Amino acid sequence: MRGDRGAHGEIRTFQIAGHHYALIPVTGLTPGTSQAYEVFLDGTRVWPLPDSPFPASVIRTPGDGDTVRVTFGSCRWAAPPDGGKDPVGPDALDTLAARIAADPDGERPDVLVLLGDQVYADETSPATRRWLAARRALSDPPGSEVADYEEYTHLYYESWLDPEVRWLLSTLPTCMVFDDHDIVDDWNTSAAWLADMRATSWWRERLLSGLMSYWVHQHLGNLTPDELAADPLYAAVRRTPDGTDELRAFACKADADPASVRWSYRRDFGRVRLLMVDTRAARVLDEENRSMLDPGEEAWLREQTLADRESYDHLLLGTSLPWLLPHLVHDAETWSAALCRGDRGARWARFGEDLRRRADLEHWAAFPASFDALAALIAEAGAGPGAPATVLVLSGDVHHAYVAEPEWRSGDGPQARVLQLTCSPVHNSIPLSIRLGFRFGWSAVARMLGRRFAGHGGCPRPPVDWRRTGGPWFGNQLMTLTLRGRSARLRLEQARGNGVLKTVEESTLTAP
Repeated sequence: MRGDRGAHGEIRTFQIAGHHYALIPVTGLTPGTSQAYEVFLDGTRVWPLPDSPFPASVIRTPGDGDTVRVTFGSCRWAAPPDGGKDPVGPDALDTLAARIAADPDGERPDVLVLLGDQVYADETSPATRRWLAARRALSDPPGSEVADYEEYTHLYYESWLDPEVRWLLSTLPTCMVFDDHDIVDDWNTSAAWLADMRATSWWRERLLSGLMSYWVHQHLGNLTPDELAADPLYAAVRRTPDGTDELRAFACKADADPASVRWSYRRDFGRVRLLMVDTRAARVLDEENRSMLDPGEEAWLREQTLADRESYDHLLLGTSLPWLLPHLVHDAETWSAALCRGDRGARWARFGEDLRRRADLEHWAAFPASFDALAALIAEAGAGPGAPATVLVLSGDVHHAYVAEPEWRSGDGPQARVLQLTCSPVHNSIPLSIRLGFRFGWSAVARMLGRRFAGHGGCPRPPVDWRRTGGPWFGNQLMTLTLRGRSARLRLEQARGNGVLKTVEESTLTAP
């Protein structure tokens, strides 16, 4: 790889299941500059593509004290190829790419944060179903869902070879984390759910292939150069002509002992700290010890939150699943957790398990001890000398956007501004039932109904109360945080036709 100001990088490709990949460390970059670059393979230029309609791809390196813009969202079906009719409306990532391409020197994000469901292994497109049918019989499990690594590779090609998205990823830094559809809907809902999946003929290959493809296509790009250099799996994969066996062994270990693998990570952007938290693979599913994070993951999150706290002004907690939900949904989740634990007897336990699977009741509220622990950690991080200006929980998953603000019942909450910022989807359907359900979920009537559920389950009140201060908004959309010093601004934009991102909400979270 060659930049236009002397920056360069070179590395050999590595191979997984017959596919070649490369992650190129680049040296010679100067802070506060923007450098165009080209990529060569064996001396032949392979990027940018011949006759590309897009501006040059660039690497932008912020300078000290620069504004940091963080754009985030989740849940993206691949857009139809060749500009075909789109049944769910304009793709927000395609639209963002079109805006940046039209004004390459204008405002753009410093980092794009994708909070899960980057691919849908269980909801494939018509084009992918035709490709699968030419490869194997769809009458055999898992039918039109993806089954192995090769089919996952096809999903990533379909999603990321979209011309606008491919260019966008080549010119914007990204941070990503998986959610359930990257593997399967409601992944790791409960111990009973997992036992049922392990009893099927296709689950093990799906899970191993999903973790392998995630490591290649998403996780490696999340790591810093120092973390890559110290990663034993990355070294092992690059040492061999084909690293499939090494990567598969890693995925097997992650399946057998989830606590042995950490998918969570930290990235610092000037005085902005981003902690991306794995809320899928790190779960403890035993009903008596149910937790969103295993003990090691919980300790890591605490350490990264509180370490060198004076070095950051804004703490961003990236968790694919919202911490604060509409009150009815929250209470239904805590109620179902109590039922499944057996607090109301075996019959109610069976009902609770069926309910949480049917209604997708598996967010933070469905792990009540973890919900409370996160509230306590946020309160500690946001209080006292050296506290940041904001603690912002960034989430997706629920196919709409909203802002919620907590208040600690003890009355001694943090002085930092704490908000739940939820933005979804980037490109997906929003059924009328979801619109109506979530609007109702925030209502006073729904809150009273939720309290009845919580009372039946004997659920204690959570340590925080919260109110919705923005939304709900529905559509294909992205949120952007603009952070400078201790000031923070929020903008929500929705994709419209003709490559337009329309601002539907803009607000100041903290003043300078």
